[in-house]
Order: sequence, then C-alpha cells, then structure tokens
Amino acid sequence: MTKSLKQKMTAPLIGLLIVIIIIISGFVYFNNYFSKPIQFHDIKIDTKASFKLNILKQISKKNGIKEWELEASSATLLKDEEKAVLLEVSVSFFTKDNKRVHLTSQKGILNTKTHDMTFSDNVKVAYETFFLVTDKLHYNKKEHIIYSNNSVRLEKTDSVIEADSMTTKLNENITILKGNVRGNFSENFDIK
Repeated sequence: MTKSLKQKMTAPLIGLLIVIIIIISGFVYFNNYFSKPIQFHDIKIDTKASFKLNILKQISKKNGIKEWELEASSATLLKDEEKAVLLEVSVSFFTKDNKRVHLTSQKGILNTKTHDMTFSDNVKVAYETFFLVTDKLHYNKKEHIIYSNNSVRLEKTDSVIEADSMTTKLNENITILKGNVRGNFSENFDIK
C-alpha cells in the first residue's frame, strides 16, 4: 500500500517540478529579453535646426495696429540662418480698415529678423467673396504687401481672372495683376 501511495505521489510531484522549471525558465527568458537596451535604427538628426516647435502662434503689430496673425502646426528654427520653416500655415493679414485677408498653405518660410514670409504648396487666399490660388506667394512686411511672381487665379462666384503675377497692397486695398491677364466674367460680376 505504501508503494502505490508513493507511485501516486511521484507523478504529480514530477508534473509540479516540470511546471516550476518552465515558469522559472520563462521568467529568466523574459527578464533577459526586456532588460536588453533598446536599439534605435535609422535615426535622423537635423543638424541645421536650432529647435523645433510643435505649434507656432505669432501676432505682428506696427504702431499698435495688428498687421497679421500667424499659426503653423510646426516651426523649425534654422541654425545660423534667420529663418523658421513652417508647416500647415494659416495667416490672417489685416488691411488699414481692419478687414481680414486669410491665407493658407502647406509650407512657409518666416524670416525671423524682417518678418517677411514666403508661402508655397497649395497657397489659397480668401478676401470677402474673392478667392486666389497660386503656387507661391510672398509677404513683404515693410511695405505690407503680398505678391506672387507665379501664375495666379482669382475667383469670385462665376467669374475668373488669371495672370502671370500679382501684387496686393494691403493698406490701400489694391490688387495689381500683370502679364497675360485674362478672364471670364458673369453678368452679375461686381469688382467690390
């Protein structure tokens, strides 16, 4: 009888010993696996960047009058250059009579010293009921003008004007189109 009890106890004890060995082995394996230092591959370091901001909001005033408000999803300030590279840009320029000219683009460059700007990649400008589309647009802070030396398309309801270049004097509410100016106008077209 003692022999059969001994045989009955041996099988579960061996099973328990095997389970304990598996648990200890698993613990040692996972401990070694998770305690290894993490290795990074293909890390790109931007040596030109001084620092990067995830969101940029800036307001420019002259003599207490707001000239523009800028927002960007990110801004990278470049070392040894007075530039900030902007992504997903939204700018509101203000006219002398405080009307808003709103610009959006995918990319932009802000001169951090002069506050002149260049916008590119899907540039769109909205002013009251007018919409302007171009590949590249510039802002000159000193003169408070926006201009493009690329082709522009100006739209208002059913009317379209295209030109090779454009300058808008924000303080005078004047837009000058130059070079192969052409357009289609609806009967109800009003320039105002």
